[in-house]
Amino acid sequence: MGLTDLVLVNPRCFPDDEATRLAAGAEDVIDAARVAETLSDAVGDCVQVVGASARLRSMPLPHYDEPDEMARDVVEKAITDPVALVFGRERFGLTNDEIGHCSHQVSIPANPDYGILNLSQAVQVLAYEVFRAWRRRPGSGFIPQRPAHDRPPTHEQLHHFHSHLSRVMQASGFLTQPHAHTEKQLQALFARAQPSRKELSLLRGLLSALEPKDAGEN
Repeated sequence: MGLTDLVLVNPRCFPDDEATRLAAGAEDVIDAARVAETLSDAVGDCVQVVGASARLRSMPLPHYDEPDEMARDVVEKAITDPVALVFGRERFGLTNDEIGHCSHQVSIPANPDYGILNLSQAVQVLAYEVFRAWRRRPGSGFIPQRPAHDRPPTHEQLHHFHSHLSRVMQASGFLTQPHAHTEKQLQALFARAQPSRKELSLLRGLLSALEPKDAGEN
């Protein structure tokens, strides 16, 4: 998911052949991982530290109920300063003392009948949300530039299209007189459809083919 700066806090065993074997193509992340004696040391240079845990009412920290909200915030801050996502142990997560070193908490919504995710699942979900938020930023390189003909039409182009459509409807006898209600309904229909410039051009070509030659053009 593009996260490469892994810090392990007082690991029981590291380096570890089993961890490397399970890295599944991310061995470089394991090889470059840093070890810190304490969580405080690990996050000392971070401007935002988000602990992944169930909401603790006894900890008055800002809390993200939705991971995507957290992701947008940390990605924005990470442009200029280090940020951290903190995960606890597989068996019992983060202690209250460790959460006390965090500036925020985040929870992952889950089925209330079984709302527990294992560590790897929690890491994957939050890492994905961060990656998703990052790739949506302008300049990330992941947002493809739409060709001009695939872009939304301008207000002027839509105005000319609806004028053309109205003219053809009247010339064909579909409307025997200007009918504002029908035209507004059609405008709303095309607003919902959100045609591209290319599609709008195709529709105007169709209207031109149907339009009587003496009806005049816009």
